[in-house]
Amino acid sequence: MSSKNGGKTPTYPGGIKAVLAQMEGRRDGFSYAPGESLPAPDVDLAPLLTRIVTDPDRDPGENSKIRSSYHRKRFALRQEFTGAPEICFLNGLLIAHLRKRDFPEQAPALFQRLWAEHGEFLCNTLNARWLVSSVTTFGDHGQGPVQRSVGLALTVLFGTMKLYETERLYSGLTPDRAFTLDNKVRAKLPADMDAYSITAGGLDVNMLGRLWQESEADPVIAPLAQHLLDLLIHDDRTLFRRLMTMRQRKTRRDASEPVKAAKKSNIAPVPAGRLRLAAGDLRWGLVSTIKAPPRQIARFAAHHLELGAQALHIFLDEPDPEVAAYLKRHPRIQVTQCDTAYWQSAGRARMESHQLRQAFNATRTLRAVTADLDWIGHIDVDELLLAETAITSALARIPPAVAVARLTPAELLASDAAADRPEHFKLTHKAAGVPKASLQDVYPTFGLHLYGGFLSHTTGKVFARTGIPDTRLGIHTLKYKGADATNRAPLSQVFLGHLHAPSWGHFRDHFEFRRTRGSYRPRTESGRLDLSDILAFLADTEGEAGLRTLFDEVALDTPDLRARLIARGMLLTHPLDPDAAVLRVFGALP
Repeated sequence: MSSKNGGKTPTYPGGIKAVLAQMEGRRDGFSYAPGESLPAPDVDLAPLLTRIVTDPDRDPGENSKIRSSYHRKRFALRQEFTGAPEICFLNGLLIAHLRKRDFPEQAPALFQRLWAEHGEFLCNTLNARWLVSSVTTFGDHGQGPVQRSVGLALTVLFGTMKLYETERLYSGLTPDRAFTLDNKVRAKLPADMDAYSITAGGLDVNMLGRLWQESEADPVIAPLAQHLLDLLIHDDRTLFRRLMTMRQRKTRRDASEPVKAAKKSNIAPVPAGRLRLAAGDLRWGLVSTIKAPPRQIARFAAHHLELGAQALHIFLDEPDPEVAAYLKRHPRIQVTQCDTAYWQSAGRARMESHQLRQAFNATRTLRAVTADLDWIGHIDVDELLLAETAITSALARIPPAVAVARLTPAELLASDAAADRPEHFKLTHKAAGVPKASLQDVYPTFGLHLYGGFLSHTTGKVFARTGIPDTRLGIHTLKYKGADATNRAPLSQVFLGHLHAPSWGHFRDHFEFRRTRGSYRPRTESGRLDLSDILAFLADTEGEAGLRTLFDEVALDTPDLRARLIARGMLLTHPLDPDAAVLRVFGALP
C-alpha cells in the first residue's frame, strides 16, 4: 500500500497496526473459578432496585494470584458501588464483560434487559461516568442500527471531549472559563477543515440536535442518550457553553464598536497659565501611600529627590514616628501619618482596601498642591522613575493641552542582588514595538498567557497636571468628572522601574497577600484569562514548584533571558545604587 502522508512520521509509532495491537491487548476475557458466573439472563431484576451493595466480598489480598480475574473485578466494582443499589453494580459488571473479546453469552441480553426495563432508574441513579460507559456499550452491543449508531456517536463525542478537555487544563484555564477573543491565531485546522464560526456556526447545535433526533427512534437507548445530551446542555464546563459565552461576548463587542467610535472624548481642561511651561520653570513631585521597611522608604525618597522632585508627599499607611522623623529631616518631604486622628480629620473612616486609601490620599494631595506643583505623579514605594533625561525636560515636552502623562512600566529582573542594586528591567512587547507573538519566543511556556510577559501591572502609572477642577487621581489614571481623562500622552524617556519581585523569596512571601488583596486578585468580570487564573492554577495543582517554574521563566535574571530580550529591544539596563543615594541625601541609613 502506498503512503499518502508525504513521508511524515505517524503520531503513533508503528501506525494503525500498532494502535490496533495496543487496543486489543487489554481485551482478553475474564477467568472464572469454580462456581463463579454472571446471573442468569432471566434473573429477577426488581429486587436489585432496593437491595443495597454492602461490603464487598472477601478481598483478593495476598492470594489474588490464585483467584480469578472475575473475582478481582467483582471485588473492585463492589467497592466502588458500596451504598448504591445492586442493579448499578450489575450494570458495571456487565459493561466490564462486554468490553472484552469473549464474554458469557447471556451478557448482551442481560444488559439490554437492565436498560429496557429500568433505564429511567439507572439514568437517575448512576453518575455521569457510568452513564457514558453504558452508552458506549450500546455502541458495541446494541440491538439494531439505531442503538449502535447512537451509542458509537456518543462514544466518539465523549471520548473526544475527554481528550481535548484534558489537554486544555494545561492552558491554565478551568473548564468553565472561555478563551479571550483577542488571542486567536491564524492557522490551518487538521485535515484542512475550515475554522468554526463563533457567531454564525451551527456545528454544535447540528451535532446535539441530530443525536437527539436519532435516539428517538429507539425506546431503549432514547432515555439514556437524551439524559446525557441534557447534561451536556446544562453543564457550564463544556466546549458548548464556552463557545456560547464567546459568541455572546463577540456579539456584544461587535455591537459596541460603533458606540465606542462615537463616544465623546473626556477632555480635562488644562489651566491657561500652565499650557506652556519651560523646563526651568516647571515643578513636579510625587505622592505615595506607603507601608514598607524604613530602608525601602528611604531609598524611594532619596532616589526621587536626586532626580529633582520639588516635593514628596509620603503617607505612612502604618504610622511610625521614627520613620516620620527620619524623613522630615529633608525639607522637600511632607510626611503624613495615617493614624486615627488623620482619618477623623479627613471626615471618614479608614477604608478597608489599601487601593482606596491610596487613591484617597493621592486625590487630596492633587488638590492641595495646586499652588506649589505643576505636575504630580502617583506611584508606589516599589516603583522608581528611570529617567534618560531630566524629568522637568520630559514633562516640558508634553503637548500643552495634555492633562495626563503616562509612565511606561519596566519590570525588574530578579536576582539575589536586585533588591539592593537594581540593574536590568524588561519591557512589554507593546512598549518595545514588537508583535505579541514574539512573547512565546521570549517566554516559551507562559509567553502567550501573560500580557507582556509581566508578573506586575502593564498599565503603568501617571503624572497629572494640577489645578484642573473636578479631577481625582487614581492608581493608574486621572479621572475628570468621574471618567478617565482622554487628553493623555506618554512621558517619553522616562520609565517606571517596578521592583515587583526582586527575588524568588520576595515573590513567594508576598504571594498570598497579592493573591487575596493585591495585584494577583481575580479579575473575573473581564471574562479573560489573566495572571490570577494562571497563578491560581499553578498554586492549586503544582504548589510552590509550579509557581517557581513560572517565576524562573519570566522573572529570573539569566543571561539567556537577557539575550532574548535584547534581540527584541525589550531589555532596559539602568543600574541603580539606592543605598548610596540614601547616604548622599540623608547622611545615614535609617
